[in-house]
Amino acid sequence: MPNIAPPTSMQNYIDFAAKNGVTLPNKGRCQFCGADTQRGVHECLEIFNLGFQLNFSSPENHLYRFLIVDAHALQHPEVHGRWSNHFHLSRLHLIFRYQVHWTYELSPRLSDHLNRYKASHPNEHLLPPEPLHRGSLTTSDIISYAADEIACKDKIHQWAKEAYDAWKAHHKVAHRIAHRFLGK
Repeated sequence: MPNIAPPTSMQNYIDFAAKNGVTLPNKGRCQFCGADTQRGVHECLEIFNLGFQLNFSSPENHLYRFLIVDAHALQHPEVHGRWSNHFHLSRLHLIFRYQVHWTYELSPRLSDHLNRYKASHPNEHLLPPEPLHRGSLTTSDIISYAADEIACKDKIHQWAKEAYDAWKAHHKVAHRIAHRFLGK
């Protein structure tokens, strides 16, 4: 059997941060969300990528996967592209404000609307809230509820809502993108 190299996606965030002048310490709490980790954002991302035990292929758990992705992305914008903030904030806006039952098929549609929005707002930047002020719940909090699926789902919802609320200064932008998505 051939030796297959492990995926490099975990490295991409390091390269992205370095390209943008962001240093990622490899010790202590996560510098962005404050998660109780030993290896900083690196461990926070490992928890995010590997630590949640919900069966996300189950249709009743799809929403929680989106909430996790959006909450984590909005708490760690320094390791994502600048338009990522628009996407994740808009998706949470659609879920929380308009009660859109999000499915995997809707994400490419939102991306298409965001691409059209970007064309007319090419220089727009969403300035993130200060690190450690992007919601009080973190990956390490959520993982502590992993054994209790109902409590875990409740905490995931709360986590995403806190991250969404922390970006309140940009809810008007998310609202404009959501309106385009909803055809209003």
